[in-house]
Amino acid sequence: MSEQNGSAVRADRDRSALRADCANCFALCCTATAFFASADFAADKPAGTPCSNLRTDFRCGIHSRLRAEGYKGCTVYDCFGAGQKASQGTFAGRDWRGDPETARRMFAAFPVLRDLHELLWYIADALEMPIGARLRTELESARAATERLSDGEAGELVTLDTGAHRASVNALLLQASEAARAGVRRRRDHRGADLMGARLKGAGLRGASLRGALLIGADLRGADLRLADVIGADLRGADVRGADLSTALFLIQSQLDAAEGDAATRIPGRLTRPAHWAG
Repeated sequence: MSEQNGSAVRADRDRSALRADCANCFALCCTATAFFASADFAADKPAGTPCSNLRTDFRCGIHSRLRAEGYKGCTVYDCFGAGQKASQGTFAGRDWRGDPETARRMFAAFPVLRDLHELLWYIADALEMPIGARLRTELESARAATERLSDGEAGELVTLDTGAHRASVNALLLQASEAARAGVRRRRDHRGADLMGARLKGAGLRGASLRGALLIGADLRGADLRLADVIGADLRGADVRGADLSTALFLIQSQLDAAEGDAATRIPGRLTRPAHWAG
C-alpha cells in the first residue's frame, strides 16, 4: 500500500469519530448554540437555552419536518462529532440538566471542540491529496496536536486560542490545496469573493480558489467544480444541479445540505446526497 493510500485509509477511519452521533449527545447543538429569527430559523434562541422543540430525551420534536416548520438552519448544521465527544468524553456522560455549573462549562466547551473537530476533518481531507512527504509529515503533526487539544479538560478547552491554532493549520491546508491544484491551468482566483446570486451556469471553475467565497443563491448549474477549493464557501441556496463537485477540495456535508442539487450533481463518495435534493 502506498503512503498516500495508507493515509487515505487512516483518514477515512478517523472520520468515523467526526460524524455526529446524536444518540450519544445531550443535544448540545439545540442548547449551547444561539440562533435568530430569519429565513433559516423560525424564532430566536439565546445561547445556553434549550430550543423550544427539544424533548426530554434530547431529541428534536420536529426533526422530520424541520424545513417545513422554518428551521432549515438546523438541517445544515454539523458538529463534526463534537457533541458526543463533549457529552461522553469531556464530561464523561454527565448531562447539563439540573446542574447549572455543568451546563455552563459544557456549553462553553462545545463550540471549541466543534472548531477542533472541523479542523480534524479538513486535515483528513488534505492527507488524501497528492502532497509531498514534508507537508504530509507536518499535517500528521498538526492532526496529533489538534487531537491532543480536543482531549483537554473543559477548563483547558474554554481558554484555548482556537484562532491561532486554526491559522497555523490553515496555512498547511492551503499548501495542500496548492499542491492538489498544481496541474490545473488558468485557475480562477475567487477567494473571499462576493458571488451572491452570480450567474455561473456551466462555468469552468476547475481548480479555482473559492475559499470563503459568498455563493449564496448563485447559479452553478452544470458548473465544473472539480478540484475547486471550496473551504469556507457559503453555498446556501446555491443551485448546483448537474454540477460536478466530485473532487472539490474540502467540501463538507453542511455545504451540500445548504445547496440545491439533483440526481445529476456529482459529489464525493465520502459525503451523502441530501434528501431534499430533486430526484
